[in-house]
Amino acid sequence: MVKYLPFEAPLMQLREKINELKEFTANADVDMSKEISQLEDRFSKLAKEIYDNIQPWDRVQIARHPERPTTKDYINAIFDDFIEFHGDRNFGDDEAIIGGIASFEGRPITIIGHQRGKDTKENIRRNFGMPHPEGYRKALRLMKQAEKFSRPIICMIDTKGAYPGKAAEQRGQSEAIARNLFEMAGLKVPVISIVIGEGGSGGALALCVANQIHMLENATLSVISPEGAASILWKDATLAQKAAEAMRITAPNLKEMEIIDEIIPEVLGGAHNDVVQQALNMKMVLSDSLEKLKNIPADELIENRYNKFRAIGVYTE
Repeated sequence: MVKYLPFEAPLMQLREKINELKEFTANADVDMSKEISQLEDRFSKLAKEIYDNIQPWDRVQIARHPERPTTKDYINAIFDDFIEFHGDRNFGDDEAIIGGIASFEGRPITIIGHQRGKDTKENIRRNFGMPHPEGYRKALRLMKQAEKFSRPIICMIDTKGAYPGKAAEQRGQSEAIARNLFEMAGLKVPVISIVIGEGGSGGALALCVANQIHMLENATLSVISPEGAASILWKDATLAQKAAEAMRITAPNLKEMEIIDEIIPEVLGGAHNDVVQQALNMKMVLSDSLEKLKNIPADELIENRYNKFRAIGVYTE
C-alpha cells in the first residue's frame, strides 16, 4: 500500500471514502457504481490540482518517500543482462554503491548508482545510501574499466550525502570524492547522470561530473539538506520548508539555471506510484542522450564536459 505524504491528506481522505463505498457495494446488495465513479473523477481532478501547484518542500518529501524506486529498481526495469561487480580492490565492498555492466537497447554500458534500502534491515546494510570511501573507489574502478572497453557510463544519484563518520574520514572520504571529480572530468567515454531521488552534497557530486545531467521531476540536488541549511541560516531546523524554497534545489529551479539538461517527467503523484511507467520515461531520455553522444570524439567529450561545468554560475561585479 502506497503511503501518503502530508500534503496529500485530501487525496487520502477521498481514497478512503472510495474504498469504503467499494467495500459496501461488495458486501451489500446495493449498486453504488455511479457514486464511486463520481468520486474517482473528483479524485483525479483534485490530484491534478495538487500536483500542478506543488511546492519545493513537497518535492523534497516525494524525493524522500520510503517507497520511491531505487537504482536497483530502475536497473531491473530498464537494462538487460545486468552483472553486478563488487569491491574497490583496496579495502572492501560498499553496498551503498551498486554497479556493474549491462545491456541497453543491445549496447553494452556501465551502470553505477547509490543504493538505499527498502526496509530498516536493508537500510542498515546499505548504510542508508550514504557511501564510504570504498564505495566511491568502486565506482571509479568501474568507470575506468568502462573507459578501457569504450562503454558509456550511466550514473544514478540518490543519496543524502557521503557518510560523515569517523571511519569514513580515516579511510579518506574527501580524497575519494575529489579523486572521482578529477577522474570523471577526463573520461574518454560518454557519461550521463540522472538524479532519481535526493542528491546531497559531495556525495552526489562524486557521480555527477557528466556530459549530460538529468533529473526526475521530483528529485532534488543541493549542497546541503534544507534542515542543515535552516540550522546554519536561522539556527532552527524546523524552518526547512523556508530553506527549501530559498535554496532552489528542485529540478525546475536547476533547469532554469542551466545546471541540468533535462527534466524527466514523473507519473502522477511521484515515481513510486508506477515504477514501470517511470522506467519507460527514463528509458526514452537515456536513449536520446546516448544517441547524441555516441559519435562524439573523446577529446570533444572531455572539452564539452569541462565547458559545461565552467559555465555554471553567474559572475557579476
